[in-house]
Amino acid sequence: MSDRRPLRCECVPLAGQEVALHIDGREVTRWHGSHSAPRPFFFPIVGPSQTWLTRMGHPGAPNHDHHRSVWMAHHSVSGIDFWSDGPSARVRQLRWLAFEDGDEEGRFGFELEWVDAGHDPRPLMRQTLLGAFLPDAGEQWMLELQTEFQPTSDVLELGKTNFGFLAVRVARSISAAFGAGALLDSEGRRGERSIFGRRARWMDYSGPARAGKTAQMRDVGITVMDHPANPTHPCHWHVRNDGWMGASLCYGGPIVIEKAKPLLLRYLLWIHDGAAPVELIESRWSTFAARKPLLLKHRPRPHHHYGIVRASGG
Repeated sequence: MSDRRPLRCECVPLAGQEVALHIDGREVTRWHGSHSAPRPFFFPIVGPSQTWLTRMGHPGAPNHDHHRSVWMAHHSVSGIDFWSDGPSARVRQLRWLAFEDGDEEGRFGFELEWVDAGHDPRPLMRQTLLGAFLPDAGEQWMLELQTEFQPTSDVLELGKTNFGFLAVRVARSISAAFGAGALLDSEGRRGERSIFGRRARWMDYSGPARAGKTAQMRDVGITVMDHPANPTHPCHWHVRNDGWMGASLCYGGPIVIEKAKPLLLRYLLWIHDGAAPVELIESRWSTFAARKPLLLKHRPRPHHHYGIVRASGG
């Protein structure tokens, strides 16, 4: 009988292109890559004591089905709307690239394509999404997302917009308008009126959420961090008291991507207990800012064509 213990962080592939991410045997989120939705997403984001920190859709508006927990989209890719649930614009998962279990972190990778079948069946751009999930103190944890966008033509324009790329829809009870939550940014500003369209290194949405199957509420939150290597850092933020926050890459104007020079973006979501003190968020942001990027590495051994490592060789 083997005495090898289970690794703390595990990727668990499921049916229908779903992947459950486990830390210490607890599912902390699930990747939904099925073509049944216009684009992949993570749902739910699970906090301490099995609290659900995100939701699907808007709590007060039936026309926001495109808000799916944590997702990536953009309102203007060569003028085509990949944000709304239109009839033909789709972000499709082509394949998974790698799953890496570990104690310090688990890692995953997917290859995606952005296609508007109503205009041209050929993809406008391809996306490589590499990620890591890391345990933190208690039941806190982190979701690191590193994504590269490469156009299939020589150049591609991402138009000026509030919408895109990374967005988070928090649970109703965490929102300021429908619950008892609050928005806070790295510059000490609070609430939609003070924050909307402003630049910040990180954005936090914290508030009460129901703990597991009990009726007990506890304060929890999600901090979204913009990496200093991102091209518009510190990014503009599109935030709403009704419960969502988005890192707006093209808020200040369009960005042109070259095929020979893909766009690389890095973000971190810190899922924390309580209303985290600013100094604690700053500590997590500094660690993320210094962390080496993820690399997709070819591995010739059977059945594992790729692996994911840190740039330092970790």
